[in-house]
Amino acid sequence: MDYQRFFAERIAQLQGEGRYRVFADLEREAGRFPAARQHVGGAQSRPVTVWCSNDYLGMGQHPTVLAAMREAIDRTGAGAGGTRNISGTTHYHVLLEQELAELHGKESALLFTSGYVANEAALSCLAASLPNCLILSDALNHASMIQGIRHSGAEKKIFRHNDVAHLEQLLAEADPDRPKLVAFESVYSMDGDIAPIGDILDLCERHGALSYLDEVHAVGLYGRHGAGVAQRDGVMDRVDVIQGTLGKAFGLMGGYVAGSDMLVDFLRSHASGFIFTTALPPAITAGALASVRFLKEAGGAALRSLHQERAETLRGKLRAAGLPIIEAPSHIVPVLVGDAARCKQASDLLLERHAIYVQPINYPTVPRGTERLRLTPSPLHDDAAMDRLVAALKDIWTALDLKQAA
Repeated sequence: MDYQRFFAERIAQLQGEGRYRVFADLEREAGRFPAARQHVGGAQSRPVTVWCSNDYLGMGQHPTVLAAMREAIDRTGAGAGGTRNISGTTHYHVLLEQELAELHGKESALLFTSGYVANEAALSCLAASLPNCLILSDALNHASMIQGIRHSGAEKKIFRHNDVAHLEQLLAEADPDRPKLVAFESVYSMDGDIAPIGDILDLCERHGALSYLDEVHAVGLYGRHGAGVAQRDGVMDRVDVIQGTLGKAFGLMGGYVAGSDMLVDFLRSHASGFIFTTALPPAITAGALASVRFLKEAGGAALRSLHQERAETLRGKLRAAGLPIIEAPSHIVPVLVGDAARCKQASDLLLERHAIYVQPINYPTVPRGTERLRLTPSPLHDDAAMDRLVAALKDIWTALDLKQAA
């Protein structure tokens, strides 16, 4: 087989469909989020404004977080030293797991190297280990959850997105004594909609199913202390497994699950995605610890309130401009394009003409025909930045003759 030809043909196919990913060479500017510099060749660079970061609150730039990371490097050095079970567990890991367990009102928490790994490792381990387990998975669950479910080898059934009646039907059809696991998210990151968590938990409890809730796009952002939508809705104590990330609102990297002592200890002892990988560096865990603590207190509450206001303000400006947004109750503001090639063109022109960075969201991340620009306003995007964005989008919509709002 001509391997290089195979790779080249597949890349050419992506390029032909307008789905080939080009990464902008950006350098974030500490203390000036959402400002960054785009490197354009050699030593040349220019200022740009980032509108698609998952660092939703700018905590990756927060002085408290940066100070904690510097202190950790000075005290302990750079790396963790190995896997957690060999030499990679530091005191920062222990403190952070305790803090995350407390945040979610659970007995224990377990750190992973990313949110993706947390989902893949936890779901595959749980579903493969529970005898004859049946997984019921929301149709729009993240790729990491889908991968974990596939790797488990367990039987799965997909319920229509946020469709409680369909989930109830599938649960009612299952053997009452069979182990069951319902996997779903709180905030779905592409449309920005929110799951009916309480209703789903009612079904889990009625049918003896383990509930597994992905809160990665909600931790830090919702609830009295930033524990997520389940905390906001007053149902967090009813969730069996809460999965979260340190790489979005908390501003760093890493993932985790929180649950009972026995469940977490089971994953610690059996999940290969935890056992066989090098631990997060202590500076990362120290920074995350500082971020979680900050967002639990009054400073976090103020940021969350401002964040929600900024998202709603941007929606209002986009509506007034006649731009086709996907309405959502969360902080995520998608602008619909509906074509992969033109979505990429819109992204390119925003950067070239207006120094505004927004990555195109194309298939397979979203269904074909629903390609979009996914905007994530932060507390640090002021009205002037929003007005520049809206004016730039109007210019691009005209230049590409894109569809306006109905």
